[in-house]
Amino acid sequence: MHEIRFGTDGWRGIISDDFTFENVARVAQAIADYYKKTKPNERLKFVVGFDTRFLSDKYAELVSKVLSANGIEVLLSDRPVPTPVVSLTAEKRKLSGGVMITASHNPAAYNGIKIKTGLGQAAGVEITRSVEGLIKVYDPEVISRANLNLIKKEDLTRDFVKFLRSYVDLKKLKNAKYRVLVDAMHGSGDKFFAEVLKGTKIKLEFTRSDINPSFEGLRPEPIVENLQATIAKMKKEKFDLCLVLDGDADRIAAIGPGGEYIPPQKILGLLYLHLFEDRGFTGGLVKTICGTTMIDHIARKKGIKLYETPVGFKYISDLMVREDVLVGGEEAGGMGFKNYVPERDGTLAGLLLLEMMVYRKKAMLSILKEVEKAYGQYYYLREDLKVKSAVKLDMDGLKSLKEILGRKVVQIKDYDGIKFILDDESWLMLRASGTEPLVRIYAENKDIAKTKKYLDFGKELISRYAL
Repeated sequence: MHEIRFGTDGWRGIISDDFTFENVARVAQAIADYYKKTKPNERLKFVVGFDTRFLSDKYAELVSKVLSANGIEVLLSDRPVPTPVVSLTAEKRKLSGGVMITASHNPAAYNGIKIKTGLGQAAGVEITRSVEGLIKVYDPEVISRANLNLIKKEDLTRDFVKFLRSYVDLKKLKNAKYRVLVDAMHGSGDKFFAEVLKGTKIKLEFTRSDINPSFEGLRPEPIVENLQATIAKMKKEKFDLCLVLDGDADRIAAIGPGGEYIPPQKILGLLYLHLFEDRGFTGGLVKTICGTTMIDHIARKKGIKLYETPVGFKYISDLMVREDVLVGGEEAGGMGFKNYVPERDGTLAGLLLLEMMVYRKKAMLSILKEVEKAYGQYYYLREDLKVKSAVKLDMDGLKSLKEILGRKVVQIKDYDGIKFILDDESWLMLRASGTEPLVRIYAENKDIAKTKKYLDFGKELISRYAL
């Protein structure tokens, strides 16, 4: 029997290898068992959504049937949707929880399952570990017990669009005459920007908005190496901004005029400043352990509370439920906002970037330049090393390092991988991916050439200290 483990954000596996119909049914049954056990007196009702990946709609139907076989009512999306649609539906309709079929930014060979709570947040470790413990041998009879009367197919996107239109300042956006390119990366983000911005003078053009389960051989992750064609288009044509979504549209990146990539790390800082300074919102700021130092400077200069979490939005969403948080974000582009479900949303993040341009009456790159002048200009890079199996590092050996490339190690953080903080605010981090057979190397420095040198040094460390 295949062992199923939930990683940083849900369970993911290779289609027809470990992500099979049988295993999906086993996980769905375990989810049903968990909720029946923990909420014995509640009339259980779930929302089930899916993205544009190969067979995602069929996996969603299977999950719905298994849940219905357990007496659970199901709202099943009638089309591919962004993950935030599932989260918002669960919270707004006061449901027991939700299931999203997606492998997010993983390669096309993968698919996955994300569990959402009734609050719309990613299921935490306690829930996922409990579900893992309830996974049993596949029962082929479970589908025969499905109660199709408990499954209702519905367009879940209307409430999503309505909410986003209420969150952004459409009065401010109405007369903006920007030309904006949207790269949906063949994911489920599709054309929601157009629906939200209906009635404004903003001209939208879409690229990679069609369904292509192979994602053109690229990962649907909004990082530079996957955006070369879009960057070329931004260099060739005149757009004010390009907004890029990942496979399930819960992450954001941007490209400025002339093809300048704006990484999520910087977008997080920009959006906090926009909501805090322009919209007058209050609250703390959350970053992950591999977040940019610029965020620390923003928090310190603004006198607001800064939280730091392990990688994984579930940790950020947990803080957003418990604490007064205005914006929380991770280095990969997932960002969540106050007065919304505790969930990341790439579409909302992109809309707020446009809104910031309108409020400040400035081009995005001009705004970014001003922010970097005030809070520091840092060059952040990440490189992923593919590995055949899990790599363990000699943590004791790594912790014995006193300097890196001539800079003194002033602090080491090891609660999620290992991060070396140096005496000039530079840092280097090594961490195994929680969703793929990868070891990620992160580095940041005020000089791009030095950042690249730190990445190379990180590769040496992995070869030297791999067990």
